[in-house]
Amino acid sequence: MVTEILDCSEASLLKAAELIKSGEVVGIPTETVYGLAANAFDETAVRKIFEAKGRPADNPLIVHISDFGMVREIASEIPNLAYKLAERFWPGPMTMIMPKSEKIPLVTSGGLDTVGIRFPSHPAARRLIELCGLPLAAPSANLSGSPSPTTARRVFDDMNGRIPAIIDGGESLVGVESTVICFEGSGVRILRPGGITREMLSEVCDVSVDRGVTNRLEDGAVARSPGMKYRHYAPKADLKLIRGSLKAYKSYVSENAADGSWCLVFDKSEAVGCLPYLCYGASPEEQAHELFEALRKLDELGAKTVFARCPDDSGIGLAVYNRILRASGFCIIDLE
Repeated sequence: MVTEILDCSEASLLKAAELIKSGEVVGIPTETVYGLAANAFDETAVRKIFEAKGRPADNPLIVHISDFGMVREIASEIPNLAYKLAERFWPGPMTMIMPKSEKIPLVTSGGLDTVGIRFPSHPAARRLIELCGLPLAAPSANLSGSPSPTTARRVFDDMNGRIPAIIDGGESLVGVESTVICFEGSGVRILRPGGITREMLSEVCDVSVDRGVTNRLEDGAVARSPGMKYRHYAPKADLKLIRGSLKAYKSYVSENAADGSWCLVFDKSEAVGCLPYLCYGASPEEQAHELFEALRKLDELGAKTVFARCPDDSGIGLAVYNRILRASGFCIIDLE
């Protein structure tokens, strides 16, 4: 298969829509990361997503819509709070989990009786869904387990020859996947943090954070959201997450560095001696935007071991912490 990169013109989006309606998978831009999109109602098409990614079948997909009316086709029940949250945060980087309708095949929901639904804000994604006239199942457009792509070029790196087309919609704005929430009582539980933060949600309703956000799921536990069960977002290098002061970080790295060691730091002032380094942002917003690209660059640069500064976990920092913790395989070295 030859993978074609398309622009965001109406003609290109029409071509992509025809591919999807014929049962194919297309790489698409969103404001969070790039996704692999297929007809959410078509079991055969959705299986092609799993095949292209090498994704475990029990890892559920998120269904993307272009207007709230589509939710009624996808969900068998819509909580009252969903309307209020949609009015505040949609279109945007928030996924709401609801009981699924019979139109959603189990392969799309990862075998669950619930489904994650998202209304993306990226104009190309929304227009594509409109042209398709149906909701799109779309996980991140990377090989399963590797860092998510935030540009069309990175999708091409992973998917060349696996899918027919990729829409180039520019660099993703947020840089980490959507916030995933489920409904509990009068509030919500965050299953995966993202651009809609705990603090933002708490302005609307009660919010709790699932233990799986910062801890490994127990053996046999069911993943209610993408990004909870398996090692995700990981570079080929051995990533070690270091929590502690800058002084403690520098001391630890100096004592443990070897050939092929790199530092992943907030800014260049945190460089350790003569060791090579990459920066992934001084603010949580910059870290969210730059993290996945930095992890991919480290692989390109031949890093064998990466010593990463641990981000703060407030605001979107919780999403950054969640991603880098999983990228490290929960290898966190606490120097505090």
